[in-house]
Amino acid sequence: MAGRSNVGKSSLLNAITGVKGLARTSKTPGRTRSINFFDTIGRLTLVDLPGFGYAKMARTDAARITSLLFDYLAERENLASLVILIDGRRGPAQEEIALADAVRARGREVIVVATKWDKLRNSQRGAALRSFVPIGVEPIPCSALDGEGVEALRHRLLDLVQQQPLPVRDRD
Repeated sequence: MAGRSNVGKSSLLNAITGVKGLARTSKTPGRTRSINFFDTIGRLTLVDLPGFGYAKMARTDAARITSLLFDYLAERENLASLVILIDGRRGPAQEEIALADAVRARGREVIVVATKWDKLRNSQRGAALRSFVPIGVEPIPCSALDGEGVEALRHRLLDLVQQQPLPVRDRD
């Protein structure tokens, strides 16, 4: 799971798993500065990638985090999909579009989630959805706060797991 700082990655991870406090949340953007793995029952591992963009930090730290993120997405062999979280009120920026394109270039699926959907009025939602056209994937509108869209995202992730071949294990 990737997205800008303060987009709600940790909150959504907690909502998807149903485990409050599994991923630590903070009111201060940019607290996740490493790659965090969350093993689930079965063949699915959720990965909380560090946020990019908004957080106030040294340029060298921001560059290191961006490099870590892109290296992980480019080199991780068992990466099945990128779940990219984008604030539904803002829509995708060039960074998010580039990230999605890089993962698609590897032949991996991109799942787009429009977060903080509860903060949009019903009259704003149509325009918000149209703002996602440049990323080329219809978003799943979600709210970690009220649970809207969380079940749809869970089902999408489970569908993805079922599409993946079983890992080959050495017999030693």
